Amino acid sequence: MGGLGIYGKLVSFWRNLGGGNKEKRSFLRYAIVATSIFIILVGFLNQDNLVRWVNAGFQIRKQEKQIKLYKKEIKEMDKQIDMLSTDRDTLEKFAREKFHFAEPGDDVYILGK
Repeated sequence: MGGLGIYGKLVSFWRNLGGGNKEKRSFLRYAIVATSIFIILVGFLNQDNLVRWVNAGFQIRKQEKQIKLYKKEIKEMDKQIDMLSTDRDTLEKFAREKFHFAEPGDDVYILGK
């Protein structure tokens, strides 16, 4: 029996299922087929199948990571807004860097990219 592959073992199992009792063998075969069909229907063909559940889990994890990232960005922006609304020097620096503002008398140099 060492030379049998997986297919041979399955065929041997299927033939010897239930021993010598024909009714028991018939019932066990029916139960295996019915269970297999049920697993296929629930696992893959149903609208709420396992594949969709797994994909939904991945999407949820991805969105939770995005939420954490956005919360971090919001905290940084709130900190920046607080600094811009309370500190005039920070506001001037921000305006010069982001909007290229200059005070009268400043030398402005435009560098090409």
